[in-house]
Amino acid sequence: MVETEGCRGSAAQGTTQHASPHELSFSLRRRAFFLPAPGRRRGDISASAHRIGVESLGLEGTMGAHRLLVLCLTLAAAAAAVGQRPSTVTVGALFTYESIIGRAARLAIELAVDDVNADTVVLAGTNLKLITHDTNCSSFLGTIEALELMEKKVIAVIGPQSSGISHVISHVVNELHVPLLSFAATDSTLSASEYPYFLRGTISDYFQMHAVASIVDYYQWKQVTAIFVDDDYGRSGVSVLGDALAAKRARISYKATIPPNSEEDVITDVLFRANMMESRVFVVHVNPDTGMRLFSIAKKLQMMTSGYVWIVTDWLAAVLDSSRSRDLNDMSHIQGIIFLRHHTPDSDAKTKFISKWNNVARNRSIDSALNSYGFYAYDSVWIVARAIDRFLNSGQQINFSTDPRLHDSNGSTLRLSTLKIFDGGEQLLQQLLLTNITGLTGQVRFDSDRNLVQPAYDILNVGGSGSRLIGYWSNYSGLSVASPEILYRKPPNTSTSAQRLYSVVWPGDTTTKPRGWVFPNNGQPLRVGVPNKPSFKELVSGGTGHDNVSGYNIDIFNAAIKLLPYPVSCQFISIGDGISNPNYDNIISRHLDAAVGDFSIVRNRTKIAEFTQPYIEAGLVIVAPVRRENSSAWAFLKPFTVEMWGVTGALFLFVGVVVWILEHRTNVEFRGSPQQQVRTIFWFSFSTMFFAHRQDTVTALGRFVLIIWMFVVLIINSSYTASLTSILTVQQLATGITGIDNLIASGLPIGYQTGKFTRNYLIQELNIAESRLVPLSTVQEYADALNRGPKNGGVAAIVDEMPYVKIFLSSHCNFRIVGQEFTKEGWGFAFQRDSPLATDLSTAILELSESGQLLRIHDKWFTDPSCGSEDSGVGAVRLSLGSFWGLFMVCALICFFAVMVFFARVCWQYSKYSSSEAVEPVDATAVTTVIVGEIQPTKPKPTRLASVKELMQFVDKKEEEIKKIMERRSSIKDTRAARSSDSSEKKVLADFKSFR
Repeated sequence: MVETEGCRGSAAQGTTQHASPHELSFSLRRRAFFLPAPGRRRGDISASAHRIGVESLGLEGTMGAHRLLVLCLTLAAAAAAVGQRPSTVTVGALFTYESIIGRAARLAIELAVDDVNADTVVLAGTNLKLITHDTNCSSFLGTIEALELMEKKVIAVIGPQSSGISHVISHVVNELHVPLLSFAATDSTLSASEYPYFLRGTISDYFQMHAVASIVDYYQWKQVTAIFVDDDYGRSGVSVLGDALAAKRARISYKATIPPNSEEDVITDVLFRANMMESRVFVVHVNPDTGMRLFSIAKKLQMMTSGYVWIVTDWLAAVLDSSRSRDLNDMSHIQGIIFLRHHTPDSDAKTKFISKWNNVARNRSIDSALNSYGFYAYDSVWIVARAIDRFLNSGQQINFSTDPRLHDSNGSTLRLSTLKIFDGGEQLLQQLLLTNITGLTGQVRFDSDRNLVQPAYDILNVGGSGSRLIGYWSNYSGLSVASPEILYRKPPNTSTSAQRLYSVVWPGDTTTKPRGWVFPNNGQPLRVGVPNKPSFKELVSGGTGHDNVSGYNIDIFNAAIKLLPYPVSCQFISIGDGISNPNYDNIISRHLDAAVGDFSIVRNRTKIAEFTQPYIEAGLVIVAPVRRENSSAWAFLKPFTVEMWGVTGALFLFVGVVVWILEHRTNVEFRGSPQQQVRTIFWFSFSTMFFAHRQDTVTALGRFVLIIWMFVVLIINSSYTASLTSILTVQQLATGITGIDNLIASGLPIGYQTGKFTRNYLIQELNIAESRLVPLSTVQEYADALNRGPKNGGVAAIVDEMPYVKIFLSSHCNFRIVGQEFTKEGWGFAFQRDSPLATDLSTAILELSESGQLLRIHDKWFTDPSCGSEDSGVGAVRLSLGSFWGLFMVCALICFFAVMVFFARVCWQYSKYSSSEAVEPVDATAVTTVIVGEIQPTKPKPTRLASVKELMQFVDKKEEEIKKIMERRSSIKDTRAARSSDSSEKKVLADFKSFR
């Protein structure tokens, strides 16, 4: 841009249009001298240009030829320096030489530098120079080594391997603008914006701890003990682990910290205290030097036996992979543990590198082997080399400038002035972030959080003299037995059903999954809260000490505790003054290990406590006062209401009339005098009530109607009998409450037990006004409130759980349960959230149920009512028309349909009857007259009946008579037609003879 603006300036001045070669060369050199170096301010460039311009203007008058020659040579040298790639670029490396990771990384870095310098594409013509410094596993010495390395004007640093040293050195490189690329510092907090020049070339502990959390969740453990080294690396890793476990509804129950460089007795004390806790799932996140000693001590403490779980981070993989000949004694200390290792996909480049590394190591007599950190160290060199290559190709220059804040004063020998700021540090950092290559560790690319993409781990299980692969973890699909490279070609699937690992041989040489916890062996008993109530002592009677509590709930709890496969000592703590009921929600929320009593499992309590399986059903029911209904002389009329009696009687008569209409024309039993037929209708109608009718039906319609009617009569008889039995034997409700809906709509006062969840349920779920609710505590208060009733300051009904109601009714016979149980809760034992005791106690409760012991304990405390069983029924009601109107309507419609079919048939018969000719009987004279053709035709009868009387007479006639009349008329008509034909023939014959 400066060059373009300079060209435009020369053209605008018009000094020359075509410069000579010498002038053009001088002009280019002059412009090149004005190019700003990275980090140089434009104001400095302008001042220099002004000075040189002034000096140039003075050349014509004052400067001699020799001074002009010196200036030209200076500008030529400056132009030669611009645009030329340096022959050598220097990068540094910081790691601990004599460490498991350092030994593998040192040779890998050297081989990578050789490969880069041998490459004809990357940094072509520029030699990559490496300067390494030993940090000696010390933050203090590492900082000094880093400062000494910065004096040598390195433009990038590979390392360090320690997270603690990386924290310190990152502040140095932030000031000097030197990118820091670590191949082994896994501390997730190093990714923060606090360290902009730090870049991690390996997988962050953030992903490793999520892999550990996935393993814990896969085996359904809820608590773990974290054992970690007390430094930045350990603390940050455990912090991430806690967050990852919380997302899986698990937690770190105990943190065992090991100070750096601890002696054996310190580690022993840490493990001893961890072993006193209840969790038997240990996550070990330490450095390699401490780790192997830790497991040796753990074996001495019998912590590598059956029931223990050990999950180890990737440091153990580095130890095992680096050992050329594994010590069988060391392997015996870690049998059955699970550990993680960086997943690096197999490739030809990886195989060649391993072979090359082993050959060089053998020639140099290196006694350790290669581990996964060596792969990341090798790739880190290539990441830096390619970034420098792109940096130089973009025209950037390697320049350093002095920081005025770094100077030695008062005779200081720190040599701070030798530390220079790399002017192109920001540009080189951006080139590093743009990395996208395929290295020994797979795809090397950084995401927006500066983490490597596609983080993955191998999950291994130690057994015998080696280890075996049991699965993989990737941020893409979680746990799997398929390699991540296969899963990357499929859609991501992190569902629970997709998570899978192969079988594991656990410590103690068992394949049975450990429970993951035991009752803590710290000498402290289980603190169990027990409500101390003034009544319902059959359920729970609180006191102090183990021997002063009793009741149904306590017996269930003690029986379940005895079934646990480990001893549990309990200390019962009475809560409440015994005068009024304590608040049950407050008991559960207190800092106790457990709460035992009549605790209902409801929604809001499950948010603050872990409940066992319910050991008794305890749904809400309604208790109301009842009174016995005295019998009377007219009790037989009470089953039906007045409307029901009236409609039933009318329907009896209606059916009798319909059957009479359908049977009258064909059935002799339905004929006779009018008085006799009326008696028949009444007798038939009401005799069907007892199925004692003697008249038989002969028509199809009559039989069809009778079948339907007999079904209706059966229903009426059964309902009447059942209702009359109830009225004569059961009790009636004194308040008219029949169920929860009726109670809500009544507006009457409702009693509830103090301290229980019933109050909130009635207000929040059923929207009952709080002013209607009356708190009650004792059995006597229950009885008094119900006896007084709503008019005398009492209650219309009490809503409480079934176990309380059973105890109450066992001694109070004038109250009864009305309606049905309208909720489905149960009682359970409450524990702290995610307490494993809840699961084990649930299993024990199931065992009690299957063995019948749960029922025997129930029968011991819940006695039978002393009132007798004959009073069990409540609330018989009279049957109204509303219960039968559908049945009656169907019967009436069928009767109407049958009558309509009957009259349609009658009309059809009458039509045929009236259309036929009415012929009188004939005598001999008439016959003779017909023969001679002198018969006079009679007058035809009218085609329709003249009156209603004639219609009734037609309907009243027997159908058999109608058929005979119609047959006779048809016969006479045929005879007439025949005789008329003979007469016509004779007349024609006579006319023919007279004509002749």
